[in-house]
This record gives sequence, C-alpha cells and structure tokens, in this order.
Amino acid sequence: MSETARAEFLAGERTDDVLIFFAAHALSNPEALADHGELRDEGVVMVLPGEQGRAMYEKATGVDPMTFAQRAMGTEGDIGGDLLSATCPRKWDDESDDDHQIRNIFAFAEEQNEEVGGLYAEGNVIHAYAHCTCGAAYSDRWVVGDRDA
Repeated sequence: MSETARAEFLAGERTDDVLIFFAAHALSNPEALADHGELRDEGVVMVLPGEQGRAMYEKATGVDPMTFAQRAMGTEGDIGGDLLSATCPRKWDDESDDDHQIRNIFAFAEEQNEEVGGLYAEGNVIHAYAHCTCGAAYSDRWVVGDRDA
C-alpha cells in the first residue's frame, strides 16, 4: 500500500475500502505486515478492499470488526484524524495504573447522504473504532476535512 491510498482514504475517496491500523507495540513482528500496508514508526496501516480488510482484521484480532464497531459505538473517544493515534476515554478518569495505549483502529468512510441529515448531509464521514491496551473500545466520527490528518 502506498501513502497515497491512506491519503485517499482520509479524503473520503475510498468508501469501498477499510483502514486498519495496528500499533507497533501490539505486534510481535510489524515487518510481517509491511507487504500489506505502510510500515511507520507508530505501527502498520493498511487500506484494503472492504471484505478483505474485514477478514484481515478478524484474523489478526479474533473479533469480527462489525461486532467490535457495535461495541465501540457505546463509548465516544478521541481518534486522531490521521487514524494512527487515539486517546482512551478511560485515561482521564481511571485512577488505576492501567496502560492506555492504542492497540488498533478499524475505520471506514461513508458517502455523503443529505437525506439522513446531520453529519452525513455535510460530506463524506469517517467512522473510526479504536481498541486500547486497557481493554476499552471506543469510537469517533467526523466529516472529511474537519480534522487534520
């Protein structure tokens, strides 16, 4: 995958694809995924055709990505516009010593839909779902162009 594929995804141009990010600290061998995506200091990011990406996410995590997304929708969090970073919502109110580092992100873009209204009337929308090392799952969404990548 080229950096161009990720830029196109972030621009809302790849609505049939999904983006998957695995943090480097969560992988035993990040280089093994380099053929499928872009190897970065933060980890590995992949933009893949929808069905292939969902299958890869499930194979890597053992969790169906749509089941994960439904679970994550119950908690709003802050996921970076670059889809390489996130801040766990538990970090601010957790008095334990739990570690709060991003493990992975699953995202897709949805085309503008004026009939639905709200965010969807404003433009293409990025839906992002993150998993933290503390076990929290959370979500974020925004209109393409409303966040810096």
